[in-house]
Amino acid sequence: MEKSPAQEPDKSGKTSEQTVTNNVPVSGQRPDQGAAPTNDHYDNGGKADADKRIMEAPDTLGAKHKYPVLAQPPEEFTGLKLGKPFKTAAGVEAVLKSMQYSWGEAGLVRGSHALVKLNQKDGFDCSSCAWPDPDDHRSVAEFCENGAKATASDTDHRTIGPDFFAQHSVADLSRFTDRDLNSAGRITHPMVLRPGTTHYTPISWPEAFRIVADELNALKSPDEAAFYTSGKVPNEPAYAYQLFVREFGTNNLPDCSNMCHESSGAALTNTTGLGKGSVTLNDFYEAEVILIMGQNPGTNHPRMLTALQKAKRNGAKIIAVNPLMEAGLNHFKNPQDFMNPLRAIGALVGDGTQITDLWLQVRVNGDMAVLRGIMKYLFEAEENNPGQVIDHDFIKEYTAHFDEFKEEILNTSWEDIEEMSGIPRQQLLDAANIIANKKKIITCWAMGLTQQKNAVYSIGEIVNLHLIKGAVGIPGAGLCPVRGHSNVQGDRTMGIWERPSPQFLDALENEFDFAPPREHGLDSVETAKAMYDSRIKVFVSFGGNFLSAMPDTEFIAEGMRKQRLTVFIAPKLNRGHLVTGETSLLLPCLVRSEVDNQKTGQQFVTCENSMGVVSMSKGILKPLDGEMLSETAIVCGIALTTLEGRTKTDWVAMTENYDVIRNHIERTIPGFEKFNEKVRHPGGFYLPNGPRERKFTTDNAKANFTVTEMKKHTLEPGQLVLFSLRSHDQFNTTVYDYNDRYRGVYGERRVIFMNPRDMKERGIKERQLVNITSHFEGQKRMAERFVAIPYDTPKGNCGAYYPEMNVLVPVASVADVSNQPTSKWVVVTVEAVAEMLPEGATKAERIAVPA
Repeated sequence: MEKSPAQEPDKSGKTSEQTVTNNVPVSGQRPDQGAAPTNDHYDNGGKADADKRIMEAPDTLGAKHKYPVLAQPPEEFTGLKLGKPFKTAAGVEAVLKSMQYSWGEAGLVRGSHALVKLNQKDGFDCSSCAWPDPDDHRSVAEFCENGAKATASDTDHRTIGPDFFAQHSVADLSRFTDRDLNSAGRITHPMVLRPGTTHYTPISWPEAFRIVADELNALKSPDEAAFYTSGKVPNEPAYAYQLFVREFGTNNLPDCSNMCHESSGAALTNTTGLGKGSVTLNDFYEAEVILIMGQNPGTNHPRMLTALQKAKRNGAKIIAVNPLMEAGLNHFKNPQDFMNPLRAIGALVGDGTQITDLWLQVRVNGDMAVLRGIMKYLFEAEENNPGQVIDHDFIKEYTAHFDEFKEEILNTSWEDIEEMSGIPRQQLLDAANIIANKKKIITCWAMGLTQQKNAVYSIGEIVNLHLIKGAVGIPGAGLCPVRGHSNVQGDRTMGIWERPSPQFLDALENEFDFAPPREHGLDSVETAKAMYDSRIKVFVSFGGNFLSAMPDTEFIAEGMRKQRLTVFIAPKLNRGHLVTGETSLLLPCLVRSEVDNQKTGQQFVTCENSMGVVSMSKGILKPLDGEMLSETAIVCGIALTTLEGRTKTDWVAMTENYDVIRNHIERTIPGFEKFNEKVRHPGGFYLPNGPRERKFTTDNAKANFTVTEMKKHTLEPGQLVLFSLRSHDQFNTTVYDYNDRYRGVYGERRVIFMNPRDMKERGIKERQLVNITSHFEGQKRMAERFVAIPYDTPKGNCGAYYPEMNVLVPVASVADVSNQPTSKWVVVTVEAVAEMLPEGATKAERIAVPA
């Protein structure tokens, strides 16, 4: 076996570049063993008290005809064309697509100016993914294709004001595609949809704030309101928002973390003491093995490919565990190489850098079994090579429950492992052989793991693998949940959470002189159920698209329609703004790329990336003409009006100078000492991270092995498991265009990817229309007229884009422990329709089917 390099635990999380002298980030103050390193707001108890009701299945077909405002995207086809899936991500085409979209949306001058300052230390943070920026040198183009699209969408020079809304009723707008809603332009004026009317009309800011205040103050209890948050919201407005909500009197703060990485937080807090990852970007460059599980970096986190390429050039082996071989897991052409004369030719021709050394095409929900199989082989290798595979010294000093864990692994049968994973034993042995004598191991995962039924248990097995290898708290090794939206991790740090810790509430009480509510609030799934029950009567959405992001679209829509007031703070229009309560407000805000001038001068905000770096984001573009306010000003305006006469907080001061908010954060959240000073250092600063230093702040001050029975979920004959996907021209629920070029799909989103053998068994031809029915606890939900496409998926698994497929996901189908929706585990049957969609056509044609 190849010998692993020597390790230096005392240098954990640090590199030679991270020094004060060159003014780049240094690791944060390390906590004492057992002390909370930072208030990351995850609870190791999970959601044991969650609302487990199954709820009534909505009429998914009838709702399209019953209500004039469509909750689901319209079913019209937009012209499907099929090509071969790409085997290489990025390259010249990615550069051209970035420029094309940026200039088309934002204009040549505005778009180019924005890209030059995107992710720069003196610029603004990308509003799409949370992948970190380099600590030291940053390239001139420190962005990816999807970051360019997100920035162009934010900085759109087109506008929609009162005239646009006078021309289009909400029913008319609901028949726009999601792409066309986003492409309509920036909202310029606050708008109101009054009871019984069909159009949004303009309203003044004071009157809008008064409507919110009056509705909130008329509630019998503050718990009759829910306050949702998107992960795009920066730290300062997020902190002000949670403070307002708690001064109002509730902890009903559902957020998008409930839908994306709640399973990660639930698993990590109980095992390592911190619901965040334990690696830095520099660790990737030292890693010997990188596992990528349930993640498509080429589309969802493209800048990660640069780190993977550098790791490969440094000798790392990469194992991909994913149902699909995505382009970004296959090969990568780095656009930065075009500027390097030694690499330019290689970047233009050939396939680029091979990313994956071993691909394990796992069945959906089978990741836990994959990890079990690898660890069974590692224990076998340890028997044959004592002391060379398992890190017994680390286990003895830092961990608990190893013996029970080992017994569970050894007792797991190979038959169960192969059946659940769909992976032959030989491939699992290949993976184990790559890992066996290595210690610098990083495992990355995203929603392919967190949104499955076994999510928390699967992530627990990732931790188990790292613990037996001692691959935590050393350079080049650790755990890496790859977050989606740009500040979703920061929002949780700021207190956007329905179950705040007593310590955080005590800090708020001492700082602001009020008694915060102590009872837990509602998460996103519980909020949806409470809205449906009419227990929630006012719904406020700070960014995001709750209707389209959540499962069970028609169920969510029914709850929305029962609200007395819905409030949406957003820069652009989306479908969630159209399915509303009796009264609805659209409150337009500035975006990160725009200059935010307040009374004390230009302001900046901060964001926290996936590696726990908090950095400055300062707008550089002139705001568009209109009456938009900053996110902070909107939150503080609502708070000041609602809490008038019963708040001691200086909301005006926080609006006029965001340093005031940062001073409050410093005094109430651990890890933010000298916040205003440190965040002004170019590149920002690292938050403390106990696991990165082998300081595990669990209840027993140890890293805990988890012992979990491997649950098998069986299907009835003819059933498949459907999982959600994003297309390449999409970020979260925002759809930029109809293309998914890496998978060879153009001009259409209403498709289902199926294994060719599954299609043949059901008599389904390529391009044939199918109806899909989901099955859950005796309930059925249906979606009509999707186009079947043969694709290399595991047999028994199929995929479709969200939000189109969300109508099939039951709101009560959640991961154990975390209560996170299982959009990657939807049991369905697929039935052929006697229609076919020809190449490029927008209307299907009847076909003959065998009798």
